[in-house]
Amino acid sequence: MVEHKIRLTSSEIGGLWATYLQESMAVCLLTYFLHHNQDEEIKKILQQAYEISEGHVQKIAAIFKDEGIPLPIGFSEKDLDLAAPPLFYDPFGLSFVYSMSRMGMINTSFITVNIARKDVLDFFVTMVQQTSILYQESTLLLLSKGIYDRAPMIPYPKEEEYIEKLSYLSGFGKKRPINVAEITELFFNTERNYFSILLCMGLMQVVKDKEIHNYIEEGKKISEKQIRTFNDILMREELLGNISTTLEVTDSTVSPFSDRLVVMLFHSLNTIDITLIGHALSLSMRTDLAAYYQKYIVDILVYSAKGFDLLVDRGWAQLPPHAPDRRDLQKL
Repeated sequence: MVEHKIRLTSSEIGGLWATYLQESMAVCLLTYFLHHNQDEEIKKILQQAYEISEGHVQKIAAIFKDEGIPLPIGFSEKDLDLAAPPLFYDPFGLSFVYSMSRMGMINTSFITVNIARKDVLDFFVTMVQQTSILYQESTLLLLSKGIYDRAPMIPYPKEEEYIEKLSYLSGFGKKRPINVAEITELFFNTERNYFSILLCMGLMQVVKDKEIHNYIEEGKKISEKQIRTFNDILMREELLGNISTTLEVTDSTVSPFSDRLVVMLFHSLNTIDITLIGHALSLSMRTDLAAYYQKYIVDILVYSAKGFDLLVDRGWAQLPPHAPDRRDLQKL
């Protein structure tokens, strides 16, 4: 009896395609951090992250080869200059694993729920598990080093309460105190933007292409604007707000990364940023918070389009697998 081979669906091809690009980029970035990092505890988790990402790249390459699908053009040692001086101090490598694993858990989960073929589903389920462990270990290491800024504390509730007035939704005029879901989103959106600013600061020192430099600078300003907005809200609620604990950028002016890798990194971060702000919007019941999130989604969509234009203008934007043009095929 001949076993029937199940073809990949469009969602499975798309998930594998995007993951291959992201993980090959992660391999390059982790190679850089491993090369320079001197902290043995951080180096251990960087090595773990590197081996996981390298395994993902190899697994996807094997699936595509078996299906006769050409691989996307990922990233390699050609996109790295390990002879360049360190651009970030050791703790930033740990912040990188923490931030990328946190975002990776969310992004990979979205892909996983659209997968059905067993080998591909097994791959993404394992990937979610591996990313979750990386997040757990990087968080614990940040805590042990005293560089993890925990979310604000509130008094424990003492009894059940119910919403009695529609004014609960009001964010203008007299406002109610923000609830725990809203605090969480404000805090972690701020935290993510601090990471983005450090990344922008470093890359602005080393990128020589003026257009790309200006693009990074604009991204830094968007992150700064979000931090001011979200921290001001937390401060008005007497929840203090986030404080960046360390400056992790050196004074190097030599880029360790190719311009293509830099722009693609920002393109990937923009994609997940839109997803996470959309999630924050869905959980925020106070109308002023919803208005801020809607504004920043538009800002990032406009900014993301500029990054996409950079990729296209420089011939770096690969055409992803797509459906055939049936109208064209049906022409006589």
